[in-house]
Amino acid sequence: MKIQGACHCGAIAFDAEIDPSRVVACHCNDCQTLSGAPFRAIVATPVEQFSLLRGTPRTYVKVAASGNRRAQVFCPDCGTALWAAAAENPTTVVIRLGCVAQRAALKPTRQLWHRSALPWLAELADVPASPQQ
Repeated sequence: MKIQGACHCGAIAFDAEIDPSRVVACHCNDCQTLSGAPFRAIVATPVEQFSLLRGTPRTYVKVAASGNRRAQVFCPDCGTALWAAAAENPTTVVIRLGCVAQRAALKPTRQLWHRSALPWLAELADVPASPQQ
């Protein structure tokens, strides 16, 4: 599936070819903190199937408990989290679905780090909702 992504301000844009069956919801503490949300929806794709179309993103290198170094890529102007990859010699790009135009069609097929999931997520459907603000 061909997808297009961009940051909130439009300074950075990319496209990629992805396999929709590889969409994941990650509940790890790092994803919660770095996204500012209860989980992060992501999809990995080979680096050869990813193209930066516009802009110059910034990178923050996160060191995991395992010692792995991951480049967290974001827009320097609006701060939108865009993708992540190995800090050196990446073979895959892990795209953040929040910045993907087709995100509504990309339902996660599995969840990672579920032991860190916030306990109220399962009850969210019962919380009153408004179609707009």
